[in-house]
Amino acid sequence: MLKLPQKRSEWGLGTISLVYTTKRARGRCWADTTGRWFRATLPWRWASGLAALVLLMGCASVGGNPPDAPEAGSDEQRAVGPIRPAVSLAPALRQTVHHLLQTPPGGSGWATWPLPGKAFAAFEPAVTQGQRAITVKANRSVSILRQRYAPGLDGAGHLVFSWRIDALAEGADLATSEGDDSPVRIVLAFDGDRSRLSPRMHRLSEMSRLLTGEDLPYATLAYVWSNTDAPGEVVVNRRSDRIRKIVVESGPAHVGRWMTYERDVEADFRAAFGEAPGPLIAVGLMTDTDNTQSRLQAWYGPLHLQRRASAVEPGGGSVPAANVHHPR
Repeated sequence: MLKLPQKRSEWGLGTISLVYTTKRARGRCWADTTGRWFRATLPWRWASGLAALVLLMGCASVGGNPPDAPEAGSDEQRAVGPIRPAVSLAPALRQTVHHLLQTPPGGSGWATWPLPGKAFAAFEPAVTQGQRAITVKANRSVSILRQRYAPGLDGAGHLVFSWRIDALAEGADLATSEGDDSPVRIVLAFDGDRSRLSPRMHRLSEMSRLLTGEDLPYATLAYVWSNTDAPGEVVVNRRSDRIRKIVVESGPAHVGRWMTYERDVEADFRAAFGEAPGPLIAVGLMTDTDNTQSRLQAWYGPLHLQRRASAVEPGGGSVPAANVHHPR
């Protein structure tokens, strides 16, 4: 078992207790290399940060207790409460998602995934400015809607997506842990040569297996709306350099308007990471305002992802990624 940091000054105030086992039950993941139940205590902020790293890799369906799990209501069962699995969609939202989010075949069904220790704002079907959309009313919250690919999808190529917001997250700064919020994100997670990961990332990936039953993605690429970073900049995540964000929109100039973008995923990945992308293992939408304690509303419109074999050359809406900015 990993030795966990205990300094509250380093990780933030408050802790949570978790319970793990290797056994699985109807889609819920429980992990421990020993195959037996045990307790681990994690600082709240550290556990939530790690959960954000694995936002696209957690268990994909709701299930009950694993075999031989403690009885509901026991201390052990209450301890596992903060770890909540992905949630299937209500019929009206599922219909809107099916209509708007077009991805290559082979993926799982779209599902939401509440993060441990974070408020969750629900995704809802909507029509705004005459356009069908998926909306979320963020209130100091983290909202994730994702689809997974197992096995991974080779050749992710042409991506078109649209979104609209009514405000920026006040005080957000994507290069800091304290301000890493964005009103809208399109997130792509990739597999790759894991032998190239740093020892620290291997340790984080091991902890991810304990929390979710899944390794961390080899690399995660996100398209974001930044408060101040210029379009085309690449911002490296403060907690992991295997998460990099390409700024496609910046500042308040286009707040309140529908914005549409075309991207060449392979070219963007190469620009951000300096290597070719591996298989795509997840795609998701994410609106988060928890760090800045902000309130805003976001809308996601049509999203179309194609494999390279059928890709169309990206057009004028694409902003080339250029400068990679490491966290401050």
